[in-house]
Amino acid sequence: MYASRITSLPPYLFAAIDKAKQEVIKKGADVINLSIGDPDLPTPPHIVEAMKRSVSNPERHRYPSYEGMLAFRTAVAAWIKKTMKVDLNPEDEVLTLIGSKEGIAHIPLAFLNPGEVSLVPDPAYPVYNIGTILADGKPHKMPLLAENDFLPDLDAIPARVAEKAKIMFINYPNNPTSATASIKFFEEVVDFANENDVLVVHDNAYSEMTYDGYKAPSFLSVNGAKEIGVEMHSLSKTYNMTGWRIGYAIGNRDILSGLGKVKTNVDSGAFEAVQEAGIAALYGPQDCVREMNGVYKERRDALLAGLKELGFEVKPPKATFYVWTRVKGSSLDFSRMLLEKAGIVATPGVGFGEYGEGYIRFALTQPVDRINEAVERMRKLGI
Repeated sequence: MYASRITSLPPYLFAAIDKAKQEVIKKGADVINLSIGDPDLPTPPHIVEAMKRSVSNPERHRYPSYEGMLAFRTAVAAWIKKTMKVDLNPEDEVLTLIGSKEGIAHIPLAFLNPGEVSLVPDPAYPVYNIGTILADGKPHKMPLLAENDFLPDLDAIPARVAEKAKIMFINYPNNPTSATASIKFFEEVVDFANENDVLVVHDNAYSEMTYDGYKAPSFLSVNGAKEIGVEMHSLSKTYNMTGWRIGYAIGNRDILSGLGKVKTNVDSGAFEAVQEAGIAALYGPQDCVREMNGVYKERRDALLAGLKELGFEVKPPKATFYVWTRVKGSSLDFSRMLLEKAGIVATPGVGFGEYGEGYIRFALTQPVDRINEAVERMRKLGI
């Protein structure tokens, strides 16, 4: 009944987790959900008010353009310049997305012919792999290992694979490992891309979710990056707007044009009222971002203290709202045990790829008291 590309897709990780969670809830359990990276904090009020005003404007009720309102793209360019010191032309170096997931999933359709290769980190956000499969491409895994600080070893990519590769996906600050990357690493990526005629897609959704004075760099701040790559951004994590579905791609105009051709044929662009809310977010006060990071830092510190007390091997993340920690045995068995015996939902590392085996990802999407309760439940299990 289904096309082969559909039957070759793995079950979407978070859909499977949600199904298992619902089964436990049906049995009456008090579940503490530390799995999916969906902020529990509300969207800041000034953004909500901008949306309310815009929704009342009949001009916003019509089809939007696929590339997005110029006013929104101009706001993006101004925010990127101020925040990351990267110059962009809003006319052709910014493309509005219905969330960055949409851009990540669609870009292989624009650049991969059947059988061509994309270089995909492992463990990773599943959509890099899934988008490649849906485009009839072949994913090649780049292992992210602790001994390499969860950065891909570019020298380990076989020459025959590099010759066939068309796209490389990277993501720093990283989901699920919470690792960060240096400018030096980004320079190595640019050199690799130039040597092998590969375009680079850097997923930078967690750029503003940082702690302890760390500032995440933009891939596009590296010399030559804009000639070979684009960067995906999202308002979802920075402004707690996951449900609003608004993001953008920036960088190389030819790559954005290719992605735009796909968008022209498969969607009608982001709702303009949401784009106006995005404008309010980008131009508005940024203290809401600092306050959010303060909340997540408090949660991070509480979880780290508890996990270390229980004997887990864990490194304090400088970015994202995830804690990536080693566990004994199967990550799937461990996460199942947490759910069934303690009512804690955590994500098994193997769900992000084979090199995620042996790890669990906790998301900091519960208040401190619930995080402390989760630690106490694990303590009672003798973990």
